[in-house]
Amino acid sequence: MTARGIAAVWRVEWQKLLGQRMLRALLLTCAFGPFAFVAVMRVQSALPEDTLFGRGVRDSGFATPLVVLGFAALWVLPVLASVVGGDIFSSEDRYGTWASILTRACTKAEVFVAKMLAALAFSTLAATVLGASSTAAGVLGVGVEPLVDLSGGLLESAAAIRLVALAWASALPVVWAFTALAVLCSVTTRSSVVGVGVPVVAALAMQLGSYVDGSETLRRLLLTSGLDAWHGLAVEPRYLGALTASVVVSGIYLLVCSGVAYGVLMRRDIGR
Repeated sequence: MTARGIAAVWRVEWQKLLGQRMLRALLLTCAFGPFAFVAVMRVQSALPEDTLFGRGVRDSGFATPLVVLGFAALWVLPVLASVVGGDIFSSEDRYGTWASILTRACTKAEVFVAKMLAALAFSTLAATVLGASSTAAGVLGVGVEPLVDLSGGLLESAAAIRLVALAWASALPVVWAFTALAVLCSVTTRSSVVGVGVPVVAALAMQLGSYVDGSETLRRLLLTSGLDAWHGLAVEPRYLGALTASVVVSGIYLLVCSGVAYGVLMRRDIGR
């Protein structure tokens, strides 16, 4: 396995991904969906008051990306994570193209690493586009007035934009972990339906599980708990315990799922 071989396969895989209409449409939805959300909030009388920062979506544009992040944590981010990871390996089984790929000047290991990196890159891109467009929609549609944090203090524009950036960045480890889970399902089942569907169902189950009474330690082991870890950044003094736990747990999911998927693919015979 060489870096040159991985880079060569990655370029091909990335071109294939960007050539898919569905994925381009998904990125366009991430880019323009938040603007539709802001437009709806401006014309309707009700506000999403049961959501953190929901009361402030008309007062500060920086509330919009945080509200969108809260909604996206339910199922949007798991979908963005699994839509490529759940299909990038099983699609080769579906079209019967494994043999043609592995007869070129590349190894199984190089193909696995390149495909894994491509899946992670796309999920990162999609989440970043959604976060950036949410911020742009809020700022352009509402303004840059100070944001009221969870402690009741006012955050000026510079502090508010830092909070938004850190909040969305804190979701990326969880997105990567769900991508690895999707890859594991894709490799082991050779089914895109399972590869895409299982992580989304797992995310919903984890969301429901977080509401069940139980140990805080067990709750922290749920990937979706990490999507709320940014709340500790919006209070004074800041609480980083949940965020640290999220990074550790997401890293474990990422390494374990990737390692198992790698082992399964390495043991497979071509065309079987």
